[in-house]
Amino acid sequence: MDLSYYMEQAFREAIKAYEKKEVPVGAVVFDVDGHVIGKGYNQVEELTDATAHAEMIALTSAMATLGSKYLIDCTLAVTLEPCPMCAGAIVNAKVGRLVFGAYDPKMGACGTVMNIPASPELNHQPEVYGGILEHKAQSLLQEFFRGLRG
Repeated sequence: MDLSYYMEQAFREAIKAYEKKEVPVGAVVFDVDGHVIGKGYNQVEELTDATAHAEMIALTSAMATLGSKYLIDCTLAVTLEPCPMCAGAIVNAKVGRLVFGAYDPKMGACGTVMNIPASPELNHQPEVYGGILEHKAQSLLQEFFRGLRG
C-alpha cells in the first residue's frame, strides 16, 4: 500500500483537531490487511491532558480493538513526527511501522531532535518513514498557528 494512503487517513483526523482549535495532528493505526483499527486526534485542550496526543489516543484505540498491548504487524500514520512521549509509546507497543508527515524541529523524537525508535538499546525498533506528504502537514500546522497569532 502506498504510504501516502496512510497519511491521507491521518489528515482526516488532523482536520478534526483543527476544527476544535487543537494543534492539528491526527493519527491512524492500520492492521496488516490495511484496515483501520484505531484513530485519534490531539485532544490536549479539550481534555486538559498533556498526554492526549493523537498517537496516544490512536494506539490505545488500536490495542483495545485487538485486545493486545502489542501492535507488531501494524502501521501507525501520524501527521507530525512523534514527540518523546509518543515515540516511547510506539516502541512499548511494538508498532511494526511508523509513517509520519512533517518533521518537528523542536520536539521530534523519530530522527530530528532525537531518535528513540532507532535506539539499539531498546527492545524494539519499528520501521520509520518520515516526510510523507510533508508539505501538506506543514501547511495545516502553519495555518493553525497563523490563526492563533493573527
